[in-house]
Amino acid sequence: MMKRIAILVAFSALVITALGYRSAIAPAIERRYFHIIADWPARTPPVRLVLLSDLHIVEPDTPPARIVALVQRINALRPDCVLIAGDLVSDKALSTRHISFDEALAPLAQLRPKIATIVVRGNHDHWRNAMAADRAIAKYGMIGINNSATRCGALTIGGIDDVHTRHDDLPRTRTAMAALGGVPVLLSHSPDIFPQTSGVSLTLAGHTHCGQIVLPLWGAIAIPSRFGNRYACGLIREEERTLIVTGGIGTSVIPLRWGAPSDFWVVNVGQLTGELDQSERRDRRESASKRQDYGREHTDGAQRQPSRPIGS
Repeated sequence: MMKRIAILVAFSALVITALGYRSAIAPAIERRYFHIIADWPARTPPVRLVLLSDLHIVEPDTPPARIVALVQRINALRPDCVLIAGDLVSDKALSTRHISFDEALAPLAQLRPKIATIVVRGNHDHWRNAMAADRAIAKYGMIGINNSATRCGALTIGGIDDVHTRHDDLPRTRTAMAALGGVPVLLSHSPDIFPQTSGVSLTLAGHTHCGQIVLPLWGAIAIPSRFGNRYACGLIREEERTLIVTGGIGTSVIPLRWGAPSDFWVVNVGQLTGELDQSERRDRRESASKRQDYGREHTDGAQRQPSRPIGS
């Protein structure tokens, strides 16, 4: 009897692990949001951003070949800018091969945004070698903005260096953004910067993996944020500000995902016009209905309704 129970437990563990690995390597879900700017410049079309984070390029679960397929999907969306919120590589113990920044970022050189691919560092990039990350980013034609800023059409993207390794400098970033003018948007690896973003209506972040392991009835095993679940995942609104936290592409610690699939976001920023294409009209419907992606939208108690870098 005990032997049968042991076999059943071992088999169940094997199945659960296999399902978690299958989820970890599945194609990322594409999520959409239209962020409305009331004082958007007249006769200026919306700016389309694609937000990626936590690529954690490593074998076996997120090899460069998986990024190649992702790049093809993103190019088909014809973004103005691709924003990457850090954690490009992974040095986790449960892997078959660690990959250099140079090899990891090579597929990203095939991104074809109309304007630029813009990158900030994450904690894993600092833990590995921040300067090596910067060299690879520059080699492949991407723009690194760490406590600095760059333009993306009518937008000014301010990039916050990693909070968890204490390299962030928001005042310096704000100064760089002000020098460029434009409509401000913040890009940060961690969402923990969000309470300090007064005056900026949109902040984009990653880092949390949306929990990565989210169990029924229990929830996420761990959220790497000093705010706990407050900024765990998805579309979050507080006062007049919006935060989007992507679940990322790769994995951390273990190559498994349960209840928190990998994703990336297509974010159109601008003013609604009569000239929206079909996909932008879909964004408008989703924004108007305050779509809750697998239950991750949050509003605070007071809000129940809705170039080159400078400063581096």
